[in-house]
Amino acid sequence: MSLTPIESAEALEQALAEAGDELVYVGFFGAFSAVAEETRPHFEAFAKESGARCLVVDLGVAKGAHRRLGVKTVPTAVTVRAGQVIREAAGRTTAEGYARSLVPSDAAPTATGTDAPRRPRVVVYTTPSCAWCTRLKTYLRKQHVVFREIDVSRDANAAAELQRRSGQMGVPQTDIGGQIVVGFDQARIDRLLGLPHAA
Repeated sequence: MSLTPIESAEALEQALAEAGDELVYVGFFGAFSAVAEETRPHFEAFAKESGARCLVVDLGVAKGAHRRLGVKTVPTAVTVRAGQVIREAAGRTTAEGYARSLVPSDAAPTATGTDAPRRPRVVVYTTPSCAWCTRLKTYLRKQHVVFREIDVSRDANAAAELQRRSGQMGVPQTDIGGQIVVGFDQARIDRLLGLPHAA
């Protein structure tokens, strides 16, 4: 879906009302903030890949629009469902950082392109020192697969739950629509994602 600029608090209210229960990502920026201006292209890149409805609010133009969703600083991006904020990312970050922070675990990302099929939710479990994790993430991005990344070295609960589900402690592991793939098993990943070149 396209990125829609919001130029007033009323326009934001209308856009959220039109979305209903649909997931919406809203980015708040402003030319008065150097950090916001630096970060905005990363939000726009995330929005392009997300396949969801995305709104971008320039608070230098849409004065007061931030109050509707309780935003206090720029840059801030939020995930909204049924008019309520359910996820938030504040401060400087990257497109990948927005994907990690804003995409709910129950969201099913879509492939890019109007004729692309809906893909299952993808969660990649990684650690910072894992070279195969980096290769896996690079491969998924090249295939335009939106995913959420969880660093198990920082999330003990996620690490324990992953071991319970797969019986393995190593990374990378990928949850594709509830199916766990251990390691960078490209053939199985392709098959579960329905990639066109899958065997």
